[in-house]
Amino acid sequence: MATASASAAAKAAMMDELMKQSPPVFRPRPGELVEGNVVYKGKNKLLLDLNGVTTGIISGRELRDSFNTFRELQEGENVSALVLEEENNEGLVVLSLRMASQKKAWEKFHAMVDNDETMKFTAQEANKGGLIANIDGIRAFLPVSQLSPLNYPRVNNADAGEIINRLGKFVGHTFTVKIVTMDEEAGKIVVSEREAMSEERAKALEGLKIGEVKEGLVSGLVKFGLFVTFDGLEGLVHISEIAWGHVKNPSEHAKMGDRVTVKVIGIDGDKLSLSMKQLTKDPWEEVAERYPVGKKVSGSVVRFADYGAFIRLEKDINGLVHLSEIAHHKVSDPSEALTIGQKIDAQVINIDVDERRIGLSIKALQPIDAETLKKIQEEQAAEEAAKAEKTDA
Repeated sequence: MATASASAAAKAAMMDELMKQSPPVFRPRPGELVEGNVVYKGKNKLLLDLNGVTTGIISGRELRDSFNTFRELQEGENVSALVLEEENNEGLVVLSLRMASQKKAWEKFHAMVDNDETMKFTAQEANKGGLIANIDGIRAFLPVSQLSPLNYPRVNNADAGEIINRLGKFVGHTFTVKIVTMDEEAGKIVVSEREAMSEERAKALEGLKIGEVKEGLVSGLVKFGLFVTFDGLEGLVHISEIAWGHVKNPSEHAKMGDRVTVKVIGIDGDKLSLSMKQLTKDPWEEVAERYPVGKKVSGSVVRFADYGAFIRLEKDINGLVHLSEIAHHKVSDPSEALTIGQKIDAQVINIDVDERRIGLSIKALQPIDAETLKKIQEEQAAEEAAKAEKTDA
């Protein structure tokens, strides 16, 4: 009996040792990534040998991944796939190249976020909200608000059609971005070019000083000024800082993409105020010497206001002819007596350098003839009659 018991114990120990030495049972689970060897490639089907234990099948849409793996794959090569079903009715493990690609992509995206890494985004579509791309089989969206200052489509009145037109020009363009949100359930990520440049912008801002002169590119034209980018930063040249004279439209002084030189005149957080005119000599510094009171001057009518007409005397220097100084008779609207572009002579009647104003008079150079005198007298009589009528009432 003792001999039989010892023999049974020895057999049991031997079986345990053999079990330990034998490879673990291969049982693919749904959601796992497995590697197999291609044993058959058909027009719309792949068969994979899985560890010499079982066979996996990939067919239909599950063959299509973002890397075109199926097209390049040859029999005898190894490939990774994701398990969809442990076994179908034919005893085969159902696999997917498409889902394997997406699983790897999500793992890569999570690692990028954890390591604060950037990635490449090549725009494939554009809509009014931003740009769209497919990255490793995952839909990626770059909102227009997350574009860098250089690429942000600044348009007047936020015109949707013009925004889409500007964004459409970026299709095919590659951006450096960072992932800001991920939604695996919806199968999409949101990325930001601004975030990818944040460290570079912070360093540039830290070293920037008021008074510095920078060369940059015009990145936006709006009614109130123009935007200029340099060193990964963007600042505004307000319309009042474009030139010393009156600026009606910023687009008359610069175009998109123009290279311009600007002076930093204000820093408020990441908002920069810039000037172009302060890099040129102020024409008003010597204007009092050139235009003394009583001097006769010549110029062109450049614009009208309710209170008179502006006359261009030289570049960036305009003078104002008040309504009361246009003619000896009463003028209610400057366009009654003058036209835009008309050449006129006038006399300087006052000057205020601090306020940048030159007062001009056209009538001071015009003699009062009999006809004009009669017209003045008629106007005065009409005014007195109107006053008297008002008093009687």
